[in-house]
Amino acid sequence: MSAIPAAADVLAPDVEVLDLPEVAERLSLPVTRVHQLLRDGQLLAERRNGVLVVPADFLAAGGVVKGLPGTITVLRDSGYSTEEILRWLFTDDDTLPGTPIEALRGDRGREVKRRAQAMGF
Repeated sequence: MSAIPAAADVLAPDVEVLDLPEVAERLSLPVTRVHQLLRDGQLLAERRNGVLVVPADFLAAGGVVKGLPGTITVLRDSGYSTEEILRWLFTDDDTLPGTPIEALRGDRGREVKRRAQAMGF
């Protein structure tokens, strides 16, 4: 079994995060399935105070925010690290407006993915 990938603590302290058992509970999955989602790049985690946590904004009613796994894949394929992806998802962009994760949650995923693809060039 491979290690669970995690970024350093790169997000602002006010970003709400959930530990892995909380993520599992919200997704109605066993925690081992959450580990697999992290290994597969469907979710991202950071290590905050020694604990693996996932941003709460990555979860929506019924699952992972639509478009997030694809956006992560596009950015990873372009060579971005987990830390860089997390920073980008939570950085304000006046042209969206808001952050890319807010845009994904607001059903503007197509624009977020287009921007992610453009960053790879």
